[in-house]
Amino acid sequence: MVTFSDTGWLLLITLIKIAVVVFIMLTSIAYLTWLERKVVAHIQSRWGPYLVGYSGLMQPLADGLKFILKEDIVPLEADKVVYWLAPFLAMTLAFLSIAVIPFGEGFTIHGHNILFQITDLNVGLLFVFAVTSLGVYSIALAGWSSNSKYPLMGGLRSSAQMISYELSLGLAVVGVLMISGTLSLRSIVNGQSGFWHIAGVNTFLPHWNIFVQPVGFLVYFTAAIADTNRVPFDLPEGESELVGGYHTEYSSMKFAMFFMSEYANMITVSCLATILFFGGWHGPVFGPYVLRVLLPVFWFCFKLFCFLFFYIWMRGTLPRFRYDQLMAFGWKFLLPLGLLNVLATSFVVAWLNS
Repeated sequence: MVTFSDTGWLLLITLIKIAVVVFIMLTSIAYLTWLERKVVAHIQSRWGPYLVGYSGLMQPLADGLKFILKEDIVPLEADKVVYWLAPFLAMTLAFLSIAVIPFGEGFTIHGHNILFQITDLNVGLLFVFAVTSLGVYSIALAGWSSNSKYPLMGGLRSSAQMISYELSLGLAVVGVLMISGTLSLRSIVNGQSGFWHIAGVNTFLPHWNIFVQPVGFLVYFTAAIADTNRVPFDLPEGESELVGGYHTEYSSMKFAMFFMSEYANMITVSCLATILFFGGWHGPVFGPYVLRVLLPVFWFCFKLFCFLFFYIWMRGTLPRFRYDQLMAFGWKFLLPLGLLNVLATSFVVAWLNS
């Protein structure tokens, strides 16, 4: 009779979780594009996708087949190795950060505690920021390797935008780290359980960081929108100025990989917003054991959906910034506001601990 050691079970469970998470991510990205097209279409009094499947539900599959079968054109003077590497790098880094995102408490089976998370790092937040910050290399390499002036200009401008707003993004979460005292994403969520106590009295206000770090959240989410190149910070898509930005010379599945990495990054920063400021999977939990296992996942997904819907809503509402406005907003407003929030939080934490 074949038996597995603890290491064997751990490896098997990890491989299953990786397969499930990758499948869910790919499916979510596909139908996030469908949702965006539908919501923006209704905002603009259009129908959106409606021909392929019921209400256009099979449109993501049709788009995927189109990208796979479409002719792949490579510029003659491009650096072939780097040209192919850039989209794979963008896609890999976008998916890698999901590995440390906890989206539920987990359950126990045969004495093994199965967490709803691929791996639980004690420096999970640092890992996410390290991986996502490397994404700027894929954009810079894509613009340079095409050996064309338009992608090069788009790559430089997008790289400068991402680097600028990542500073504010990092400062926005410092206040949360000072309050929670940990870099583990699971520990940050666990620290937001229960309700706030005011003057020793238990209230019905959830113990979420948003109530003590509203400025940090505003700085974080604004910087996250800019860092993922979304409206109103979507300068790479400024066709009237840059033809199409850093991915101008890309086609077929390589273009689709940049497209998919953008949506994967949207999911990542929305997951972090849920974890850092809105209590993660915490919410009303009741009923039998199965329901108590699944309800936290539902609450996490519901909060995540709200952030993604807000992303889409802004695309159908706000105009695009000029590049000088974008950079000035990041350096002259968001960065000082983030520093001020860190300073104020440090004074309050020091006063409470004195």
